[in-house]
Amino acid sequence: MEREQLLRRLAPCGLNCGACVAFSDGPVRAHAQALRGLLGPNFASYAERFAGMNPVFEGYGQFEALLDWLASGSCEGCRGEGCLFTACKVGLCVREQGVDFCFQCAEFPCGRHGMPEMLAARWKANNERMKSVGVEAYHEAVKDKPRYP
Repeated sequence: MEREQLLRRLAPCGLNCGACVAFSDGPVRAHAQALRGLLGPNFASYAERFAGMNPVFEGYGQFEALLDWLASGSCEGCRGEGCLFTACKVGLCVREQGVDFCFQCAEFPCGRHGMPEMLAARWKANNERMKSVGVEAYHEAVKDKPRYP
């Protein structure tokens, strides 16, 4: 994978942006678009009729709204615009420090990440792993794993 493409998919914290629900070029968006296409533009009217046979279809309107959002792909990755987690300070910090990943900074680990404790632990472990095995090997190991374990 080309360096720029890898940097777009792998956040400075080590999370896989490529598998995020909001990533514009990820599998979630592609599958949501495919499902939307398979259901077709008129499925809401069918869902109303199907609700008489199975009440699960009563919630189709909410599902459709979520599916439309997932199919939109609103984020270009943590190094771009549109990240869902606005409290995170990692993207700005790595730009200020002139590095691609936190482990490359002389101050790592620091307290400027802006993450809650659980996510901060993942941030630190991800960066320690990248430092140990290399960014490319780390990405290869995480690229096909679920983003939300």
